Amino acid sequence: MNRIGELVLQAESEILSVEKGRKNMIVEIGEFKNKSERYERLAEACEEMIDPRDSAIPSLANVSALLKAHMDDVNWLGFYLFQEGYLALGPFQGMPAVTRINLGKGVCGTAAERMKTVRVDEVKTCGNYIACDTVSSSEIVVPLVRQERLLGVLDVDSPSPRRFDEDDERGLEKIAETLVELIYCP
Repeated sequence: MNRIGELVLQAESEILSVEKGRKNMIVEIGEFKNKSERYERLAEACEEMIDPRDSAIPSLANVSALLKAHMDDVNWLGFYLFQEGYLALGPFQGMPAVTRINLGKGVCGTAAERMKTVRVDEVKTCGNYIACDTVSSSEIVVPLVRQERLLGVLDVDSPSPRRFDEDDERGLEKIAETLVELIYCP
């Protein structure tokens, strides 16, 4: 098990170690009364760990690791980045995934096309669903948008039906806004 894996297992005080340049930065997540507080802290942690001098890929890779480590009941979490009319697989945590999604296809393509968050309580009832992990039961996809221009999407899957609620939606949308500001608007 690597250093990050060991730290994630600490239930009382979750800590993620992220290497930045030559110094090591520790991001403490802690305990919270509710999901809203947890998402606020995760958005702050994203701000702490992103160096605007870095390109989008390493920044999103670290964010996907941070979120996957600190969100309960999640089996796949990652980014699809908008390129020439389709979504291309970006940094993620989970099983191997579809590498290219057309706009309007699947939950990711639908959220990208609408430029609005899409929550699906039970993916097996979604006729437009694209499976990346057979154990996924619910999904939330949050678009990354800057000045009405699609940059990509944040995709989160859970093995539990109805895993995502309004608190998750608001929290992930705040994280998406933070990412757009820090990565795409340095």
